[in-house]
Amino acid sequence: MSKIALVTDSTASMPKALVNQYKIIVAPQILIWGEENFEDGVNITPSEFYTRLKKTTVMPTTTQVTVAKFHEIYQSLLAQDYQILTIIISAKLSGTLNSALQAREMLPADAPIEIIDSNSTAMGLGFHVVTVARAIEQGATFAECVALAQKARDHTGIFFAVDTLEFLHRGGRIGGATRFLGTMLNFKPILELRDGRVEPIERVRTRGKSLSRIVELAVEQVGSRSPVRLSTLHANAPDDAKLVMQEASDKLHPIEAIFSEVSPVVGVHAGPGVVGLVYMAGM
Repeated sequence: MSKIALVTDSTASMPKALVNQYKIIVAPQILIWGEENFEDGVNITPSEFYTRLKKTTVMPTTTQVTVAKFHEIYQSLLAQDYQILTIIISAKLSGTLNSALQAREMLPADAPIEIIDSNSTAMGLGFHVVTVARAIEQGATFAECVALAQKARDHTGIFFAVDTLEFLHRGGRIGGATRFLGTMLNFKPILELRDGRVEPIERVRTRGKSLSRIVELAVEQVGSRSPVRLSTLHANAPDDAKLVMQEASDKLHPIEAIFSEVSPVVGVHAGPGVVGLVYMAGM
């Protein structure tokens, strides 16, 4: 049986128990805060990030996983005779894919490294990785794992509600939702991650309605497909995320439900208070 290693990036926001169970290698995104640099999820946790964000006068920025970090990971795994499958955040949201490709180019041309753009992030990306990890555990070949990762892109989706578009706009991750800018007033925007980009869905008047609406949208998209897996996506809003998960679970009866908080780097761009619902259906 061939040895297959799975590499992803920290925006996947997977619970540590799953990362440890399947021995997934997580390459950290970089959080830049004034003169300090942090490795996402390594030396700054979500709770530490939001506590500091409330008090700061200097707003943080981010940059993608470095070429050097991917090169280091790849060299180590190749030395252990692994075939390497890398599944990472949408290239329309981050330059991470380019970093991974550059790192691969620094290695022998025949190095068994496959790099896949998930067209997703948060637990949308996380579900891709975990699905492949379970296939590896069951003896899937490298080619089968690559095909499965590619297939997963058509079976996952993310809907999310934000209090403000300020953070997405400032970070350049707003996509088609730019048409909501300047027209929000007291409305709450509902967004979707579609084809790897943040796209607008609609606006509602209250926070409660926005949370219920993302559940309705997920139910519509899942349709009759099964099995269903669900995850939350939230930035310092655990109570709202729990309500969303409960409502979605009552309607979709998932075989797996994961309570996940987005990593600090995702939080920089989504902003505090974002709540979303991630689904994987039909595989």
